[in-house]
Amino acid sequence: MIELRLLRYFIAVAETEHVGRAAVRLHLSQSPLSRQIRQLEDLLGVTLFERERRRIRITDAGRWLLGPAREMIARADALVRDARAIAGGEIGQISLGFVTAALSSGVLPAALRKLRDERPRVRIVLRQLSTTEQLVQLRTGALDLALVHRPPVPAGRPGAPDLPDLEQHRLSAQPYVLAVPRGSRFTRGAIRAAQLDGQPWIVVAREADRDRSIAAWAAAGFTPHAVVHVVEWASALALVGAGVGLALVPESYAKAAPPRVAIRRLPWLRMTSQLSLIRRRTGSSPLVDDVARWIIAAANATRHAGVPTRQPRRRR
Repeated sequence: MIELRLLRYFIAVAETEHVGRAAVRLHLSQSPLSRQIRQLEDLLGVTLFERERRRIRITDAGRWLLGPAREMIARADALVRDARAIAGGEIGQISLGFVTAALSSGVLPAALRKLRDERPRVRIVLRQLSTTEQLVQLRTGALDLALVHRPPVPAGRPGAPDLPDLEQHRLSAQPYVLAVPRGSRFTRGAIRAAQLDGQPWIVVAREADRDRSIAAWAAAGFTPHAVVHVVEWASALALVGAGVGLALVPESYAKAAPPRVAIRRLPWLRMTSQLSLIRRRTGSSPLVDDVARWIIAAANATRHAGVPTRQPRRRR
């Protein structure tokens, strides 16, 4: 087995054809360098240099070895650089799960711009999935970070179930607004909770979250009559525009409302839609830590509802 150290010594001597100058380049004494070159020749069983009284000349065998030796050293140096870059989060791959709210809030686009600027060599894998699907893939390792949309909750109350194996950072909490068909009796005038009781409703929630959503609305003072269940806010707004019923949507979605939909704010409805960052508690990496911080910083910059967030500690 030839040590890379011996090849480095050989390259220096071959390029200078002078042991003294090569020794200066390598910060070695001449005698130890000469011994290392002879050791390499013994390992290979060939003469690499013809030695004269005051100088040496590279042989044909040495000239042939010089090219492959340079390639091996370059590859070894590249391996070291890449290994250190991966360990430092400079290169690699990161998988991010997200819901539509992460885009409409501006959090994910801002974090991706930061990631592109700071880590141009990192490959980014984006997956738009439901909250439930993201949690599953986060636990299996298919995702590194998850941006999830929590069910609606009364303001000031915890908005997520316990996740003992996962770490959660609330990014934003925005109020819900009421989407009504334009021209309906809800388009003008103040709206009281009692007026919404029993109205046809379009519920936007995954099956696992529907009971939590309806319970939260009941706590606000009205019980909707759910006529349609959908999983996307755009679908709910389209159905409202078709006159199917009413829907509560996060405020950031109001800008995307179709022309036939009117948006009404309900000052008495102290209920928020929460966007959260979820990650595993163990098995992190510097790259994941950095991206998590950038996502939280982007959320803070948007100042949605002035919700404070905690900076994650960097794992070592």
